[in-house]
Amino acid sequence: MSSDSKPLITVVGASSKQGRSVAHTLLQSGRYRVRALARRTDTPEAQSLLRQGAELVTVPLELGHAQDLVNAFRGSHGAFLMTPPITPPATHERELGQQQADAALEAGVEHVIFSALENVEQITGGRKFAPHFTDKARVEEYIRTLPLTSSFIYLAFFYTNLLEYYVPRMEGDTLVFPIYLPKDFRAPFVDPLTATGPAVLEIFDHPRRYAGQSLPVIGDVISPEEMVETFMRVTGRKAAYSSAFSREELLGYFPQFGANEDFVRELLGMVEYAVEYGYYRKDRDLLWSRRVNPGSLTWEQFLRTSGWQGQARTFGV
Repeated sequence: MSSDSKPLITVVGASSKQGRSVAHTLLQSGRYRVRALARRTDTPEAQSLLRQGAELVTVPLELGHAQDLVNAFRGSHGAFLMTPPITPPATHERELGQQQADAALEAGVEHVIFSALENVEQITGGRKFAPHFTDKARVEEYIRTLPLTSSFIYLAFFYTNLLEYYVPRMEGDTLVFPIYLPKDFRAPFVDPLTATGPAVLEIFDHPRRYAGQSLPVIGDVISPEEMVETFMRVTGRKAAYSSAFSREELLGYFPQFGANEDFVRELLGMVEYAVEYGYYRKDRDLLWSRRVNPGSLTWEQFLRTSGWQGQARTFGV
């Protein structure tokens, strides 16, 4: 297949963890051309995609770029859509996702894949506050009303959260992990950098099979206690779990979060929802992503491949 005859997939937020994974995997497959949309094209992440053969286009993940999106989607067979974490009290994630979907439709895109999550407000009857989930669910609901083929992926909790935002700290000779879940609660986790792309590739390779489906993307189902035990076994370092599940515990470890009360409410609402109702709706196929991608990293494999020893780490934007 000549390069020009390969289907073109446009990837929104191509410098993000999910976007980079999608762009990289599609390019590595050799079956697709990739147009990567990013706020800046001079970052190491964007330049890496350029070297791999992606076309770079400057379109930030913000409102007010509807026509830029339409122009960027022109000629694309498919598009990967996503909305970035938007810290409350800002509430424009839903509008941002709808803007992307409208632009894809106007540009003639045939198949969109959106990175969504469960509707926490609906599932809990409004008892839990997690707009980061619910707004994505409402974008999905909107996309389903449009006359184009659509599919949806639901990523689990990120392993990388512990490396970037809930970083362990030394207390005496022990590395203490302040984790936002009860120690024995087994939750779904995933590495977005390696798991997103294979899931999206599978869907674009088999569009009829996955049309209209919402598919969990999971690397491991594991408790915080098991995560810490695995960390000790892999690294040889002494470590311990400490709860950051309650408000007092969370702010005790991360007092900087207290500057934004709505952000704290969302963090607590998200984890309380996961513990009380389950991260995923009961009818979701939790084994799908590991069936189609046997290389999906467990927590132990993530530790071994990343070489992480407990230090703070960032992953670019």
